[in-house]
Amino acid sequence: MEVSQFLIATGICFLIVQFTILLWTRRTFPPGPVPFPLFGSLWRIGWKIRQDTFMKLTDIYGNIFTFWIGHTPVIVLTGFSAVKNGLINNSEAMCGRPIFPFSKILGSGKGIMFSNRKTWKQQRQFGNSTLQKLGQMKKGLEEYIQEEASQLVKTFAQTKGQSLDPSPLIMHSASQMIHTAVFGEPVLGVDDMFQKLVEHINNITKCRGTFGEMMYNIFPSLMEYLPGPHKKAVLSFEFMISYIKKKMRSSKTPQASHEPQSYIDFYLAHMDDEKKDSTSTFDEDNLVQVIVDLFLTGTDTIAVTLSWGLFFMAVHPNIQEKVQKEIENALDPHKTICHEDRKKLPYSYAVIHETQRLSSIAFPTLFRLCEIDLNILDCYIPKGSLMIPDLCSVLLDPKQWETPRQFNPNHFLDQDGKFVFREDFLTFGAGSRECLGKTLAQMELFIFFTNLMKTFTFQHPEGLKGLNMEHVIGAGMQHFPLKIRAVPR
Repeated sequence: MEVSQFLIATGICFLIVQFTILLWTRRTFPPGPVPFPLFGSLWRIGWKIRQDTFMKLTDIYGNIFTFWIGHTPVIVLTGFSAVKNGLINNSEAMCGRPIFPFSKILGSGKGIMFSNRKTWKQQRQFGNSTLQKLGQMKKGLEEYIQEEASQLVKTFAQTKGQSLDPSPLIMHSASQMIHTAVFGEPVLGVDDMFQKLVEHINNITKCRGTFGEMMYNIFPSLMEYLPGPHKKAVLSFEFMISYIKKKMRSSKTPQASHEPQSYIDFYLAHMDDEKKDSTSTFDEDNLVQVIVDLFLTGTDTIAVTLSWGLFFMAVHPNIQEKVQKEIENALDPHKTICHEDRKKLPYSYAVIHETQRLSSIAFPTLFRLCEIDLNILDCYIPKGSLMIPDLCSVLLDPKQWETPRQFNPNHFLDQDGKFVFREDFLTFGAGSRECLGKTLAQMELFIFFTNLMKTFTFQHPEGLKGLNMEHVIGAGMQHFPLKIRAVPR
């Protein structure tokens, strides 16, 4: 009994000391929720990060505040002014990426998403130039997107107007596009391994911001032995690595025998060119991780955004009708829709951008590392600080958008009905770590969306009328929760 009492007393004393240290340490950081030993400020957000999590805290602590994950302080930037000052005005200073235990498993400092310094600069620069080359080839990425859009329309038609969840269908098409860009060939017919790949990608993206991920970052050794979505994500990551390596082995043909046709072809050729450079970061491990990054960032985001776009059309039939009429009046019905047609469809293009803004795919859990001392809006940020620039708060900033929580395509149109690009549209990020596949994603969204709108009218199933969109916007929109009907026109 005395031993147990001693242990309890020791534990209480330990927690008191830790709490005192936290209170003392937080004095040097911007204000924020009170951190408690072991769990930090997670109690304040219900143990889960959602799109609107930090916007709620902004009302209390301002646009720059400190949030604690365990005993680690994280400085959060919210609203356009603070995020712009950080990501754009101080782009190089905030380009670092901290490696948490969970992200170390999924990236280990390689590739693009979770790499830093020389590795990141070399891999990103090569990635940008290679995607441009793939787009300019005789049969470029746009033609593959057009073919995939045609197949997606056929798949939707097979539902015959019945209720469906569009996300899996769209994610399959988006994964096909990344597969084609990376390996140089589409997946033909029913491929069980590819289907499993799509499922495993979904497992990893669903783990973002969950209790399991955050607990893993605080107690990595303990969480190794506990069940949860984090365990499923780790197994899915291992499957992705295995799948990619198998595909790579079949791609290692002699480079002199053919012109590069895929990301892997270009990468292997570049590896061969740099094999005498001992400082080069171009190796197979980085190639595998870059491919993982492309799949993780280029599939779920397309599926989520386009699914919400179709849902918004079902909720706003007047907007849907206007989009359909614009397509009918501006485009030749016998010609294949191309990305250049966006110039003829300003309203449709505005609808796509408004969908991106409101669906908030920019999930607020990709951290930055401040590499020098900074002053943002008169707030001192010391070197080495972990930071979250909350892009969702920019896309819903009431100081920037006329109706921030309503679907309003006029946000992207001038008085003459012409499309206008806005500097506060940061759905792909900003600065030196802006999304690598931004151009490809925009092309996919436009061609997929316009082909679907040209062919179908989207409606919601019976019983969905009267849905309060205020309860949907910002409440974890990264996963599409509702069904729609694709009615042939």
